[in-house]
Amino acid sequence: MTIYFDNAATTWPKPPEVIEAVTRCIRDLGANPGRAGHKMSIKANEMVDSTRKKLARIFNIDPIAYERIVFTVNATAALNLAIKGLLKKGEHVITSTMEHNSVTRPLYRLEKEGVQVTRVRCADDGSIDPADIKKAIQPNTRLIAILHASNVTGTVMPAEEIGRIAGEAGALFLLDAAQSAGVLDIDVQRMNIGLLAFPGHKSLLGPTGIGGLYIRGGILLETLKEGGTGSQSELKGMPETLPERYEAGTLNTTGIAGLEAGIDFIVKTGMEKIRDHELGLTRLFMEKSQKIPGLKIYGSSGDVPRAPVVSFLIEGRKSAEIGGLLDKNYDIACRAGLHCSPDAHRTLGTFYKKLVRFSFSYFNKEEEVIRAVDCLEEIVKKNLTLPEGEGGCGC
Repeated sequence: MTIYFDNAATTWPKPPEVIEAVTRCIRDLGANPGRAGHKMSIKANEMVDSTRKKLARIFNIDPIAYERIVFTVNATAALNLAIKGLLKKGEHVITSTMEHNSVTRPLYRLEKEGVQVTRVRCADDGSIDPADIKKAIQPNTRLIAILHASNVTGTVMPAEEIGRIAGEAGALFLLDAAQSAGVLDIDVQRMNIGLLAFPGHKSLLGPTGIGGLYIRGGILLETLKEGGTGSQSELKGMPETLPERYEAGTLNTTGIAGLEAGIDFIVKTGMEKIRDHELGLTRLFMEKSQKIPGLKIYGSSGDVPRAPVVSFLIEGRKSAEIGGLLDKNYDIACRAGLHCSPDAHRTLGTFYKKLVRFSFSYFNKEEEVIRAVDCLEEIVKKNLTLPEGEGGCGC
């Protein structure tokens, strides 16, 4: 049986309720939501609206503003819409050196088109000093775009303080909740979040192919795609009403159904209970792995807030090979490489060494963590290697 420690990429397994919801949607709600007046279409649209309302509750979005949650295919699409739809030539954006490529690559493109980008340097453990963000504010600062938790180190950024700084500067705050939605508390009102990007397939426990963007009232983004909306079809351009303005084309109805079931599971189980279990596994690995010669963990230590993600290397060994050995010899699925976050690895000093990442979910068990530690110890003590030509993945 596979031990799955790649939950920062996509959580697995999914709750049985999610699988049942997807199956039920395909079987009973196969019509396009909001595209017709027949019963199947209406029921599909009711399910989509129900999911928006449940997302609004867990993010403390004003209940009457639930339609300002726009569905996308993933967090990457949401971040692209937020960044490219907002920023214009001559405007200034502040970000950090721990960001995922879903933020750094859109900003790299916009930088070439005349948007000014300041990348605030993070500490060696991946943390950021809000005072450094405040120092980076300029008169033309339009946006502060920061991840909530690092997908490399699990470091949690001080989102509430950053949101306050953005508000005082008259800038918008974009929070990338790829590693936090569903496991860490997010309050868009308390944190002054203007734009919140989230995936459905990670800690919200939904299937792949679904994510979303919350757009606070008063913010109008340029569209990145145009097409059918099922309403206001007489307009030549996209309507200004949400969510239609940003949802051209048929929605991933089955993905949304699975996402709703994932949210229901989180609410029923309790986010705090889920978080405590996942962080308990993280602490267990950090404690037990100390016995492994040459193993070094990167990121914050102690009792500081973190996500259930831990990355490490073993001195003198290639991280890609360690990940490959865990997979091929022990059936342990993890991620070795740059984790689509090269800037983060430059910050940590691991760009060339790369790291092995374990990320835990509610469905992992303590015995799996202990088993993984024992396997790593065996790899080191026996100096196990992969056959020549099988270097593992270091992507």
